[in-house]
Amino acid sequence: MPSPIHILVVDDDEITCSLLEEVLSKEGYEVEKALNGGEAIEKGMKKTYEVLLTDIKMAGVDGMEVLHSYRQKSPETIVVMMTAFGSIETAIGAIKEGAYDYVSKPFKLDEIKLTIRRALEQKRLTEENLLYRQELISKYKLENIVGRTPAMLQVYKTIARVADSRSTVLLAGESGTGKELVARAIHFNSPRAAKPFVAVDCGSLAETLLESELFGHVRGAFTGAVANKKGLFEEADGGTCFLDEVGDIGLAMQAKLLRVLQEHEIKRVGGTEPTKIDLRIVAATNKNLEDLVEEKKFREDLFYRLNVVAIHLPPLRERAEDVPLLARHFLRKYSEGNQKTIAQISPEALELLSTYRWPGNVRELENVIERSVTLTRHSVILPEDLPRRIRAEKREDLAKTLPSHITLSELEKLYIQKILEETGGNKKKAAEILGIDRRTLYRMAARHGLTIKR
Repeated sequence: MPSPIHILVVDDDEITCSLLEEVLSKEGYEVEKALNGGEAIEKGMKKTYEVLLTDIKMAGVDGMEVLHSYRQKSPETIVVMMTAFGSIETAIGAIKEGAYDYVSKPFKLDEIKLTIRRALEQKRLTEENLLYRQELISKYKLENIVGRTPAMLQVYKTIARVADSRSTVLLAGESGTGKELVARAIHFNSPRAAKPFVAVDCGSLAETLLESELFGHVRGAFTGAVANKKGLFEEADGGTCFLDEVGDIGLAMQAKLLRVLQEHEIKRVGGTEPTKIDLRIVAATNKNLEDLVEEKKFREDLFYRLNVVAIHLPPLRERAEDVPLLARHFLRKYSEGNQKTIAQISPEALELLSTYRWPGNVRELENVIERSVTLTRHSVILPEDLPRRIRAEKREDLAKTLPSHITLSELEKLYIQKILEETGGNKKKAAEILGIDRRTLYRMAARHGLTIKR
């Protein structure tokens, strides 16, 4: 059951106070009243109110003094001022001092109720947004980027050093290595953490659409532009704009991006007036931009503007010792997310994960663990829970290490042994992988002197 909303009504006119107390109580609020400013301040010292509804003109301590007191002692309280027509300027001044809104006397009761509902809704959204940002900051702490190899330790050091600066950062690495995760870590560990983080996939948008998305447009700039529209650069003002796959941007667009980095201003498509912006650019690419510069496909001046601080993210195959750490990290994440109690990954499954080549890098590993957690019926991830391609690669590696001049019978025995190991002794699964039924598996095992419990 939600907690009640507490409202304090303050007015030196007792009839007005009593009327508002009665009306707002019927709306489900817990309402108290104060007949002067001093009493309102005294009540505020003892109790926290969600809403303060106060008259401005009162004898002795007026509404402005009440406002100032609540701003200092209880800044989370929503303050709505009531004012006679002749003191509108004072009411506007109150808003500048931190009041949410004002209503003019004589007021309509529906107007009072609507103003309070809107104020409470805005407060709720503000609190949710603050909580969301706190969760994001927690989520993208440096310790949440998993890895202990020397290459990853160097990445951590660079993020820590660059986070507090305004420098542009260029992230290089294969697809799936975690470039956006690092970009978010830079943003949420920087002074810009409370401002927007806007991600743009440059490779997925046509050149003309990308320009409109980044810079915005004015009404009539092109067919369908029925109103002015902010671009993503403006949306990211004060924060960080992450330009993913920046190597896919065409030369014409590169020139416009260079101007943004040099002048810190943009012009909307179809517009003539420049707009100043304050944002940090973090760019990422899976291409070699230096090669593109040599091939005249990427502007050299833009490359140097982007490459102020360069961070290279190594592919997962070059940091195989991080695979168990990452796998366990994703296991915890998806076990909690799916409300499952999966304690661990079996040594056999972990060996398969550690020896796989991971062409899709960390993203592929995360998808594999999510799939395994979703589909397994066990409390431990077993080899049989992993995709066939991972198990198949291990068998290919086995074939490469077989002794030379092995007989077909010996090869069959070794292969059956390996499949039984991979499936944790699951005879049904082993038979499926071998392409035989269980009876045939028993016969073949007996022929080779292998013991399988029925």
